[in-house]
Amino acid sequence: MPKSLLFITITLCCYLTACQKPTLSTLPVYNSPSFNPLWLTESALNSDTIHRIASFALCNQLGDTLSNQDLDGKIYVANFFFSVCPSICPKMTSNLQLIQETFANDPGVKLLSHTVMPWVDSVAQLRDYGERMHINPKQWHLLTGSRAEIYQLARQSYFAEEEIGYNRDSTEFLHTEHVLLVDTKRRLRGIYNGTLPLDMERLRDDIWTLKEELKK
Repeated sequence: MPKSLLFITITLCCYLTACQKPTLSTLPVYNSPSFNPLWLTESALNSDTIHRIASFALCNQLGDTLSNQDLDGKIYVANFFFSVCPSICPKMTSNLQLIQETFANDPGVKLLSHTVMPWVDSVAQLRDYGERMHINPKQWHLLTGSRAEIYQLARQSYFAEEEIGYNRDSTEFLHTEHVLLVDTKRRLRGIYNGTLPLDMERLRDDIWTLKEELKK
């Protein structure tokens, strides 16, 4: 083969190889309570080794059971609160109104607020809280259930208290301002401070990014 043709062939192969570089996810995935972000290829993102939110069945403010199966194929936002909280919880709920309003007509986006005081937050208490805070129960579920189930879900599935809370049990009170973004396959894709309006704007933008990811 002439040297000039060989050079062109090698150059073309290098160019094609560069063009075939795997595309990474637009948002990271979080696989551990350290919340180290991982940008993965589509095949790696769908691996069985990726952390996913565990199965659950909790009761919402209408008295209906909500399970992980009800959220299949949906993007959702999760946080932890209690209705008589005098400090960060009302601020988080108010800030999350941005998400409720932005996606009010989108059945593919939901919000889940889990009470960390289920012995106080009965269905009736949560319903009253929801009405007072202008929460749409069709879109935004206020969830109660057993303390053990909620605390385990918070700490070991959502990593709600990061590494410091991962091995705590339900005898230690849970209180966190973290808001978590979960994609349609129950993978953690974002962590935000629910008391900061700017973080809620970032969350809104990341939901739009996930919706674009679904189109690919």
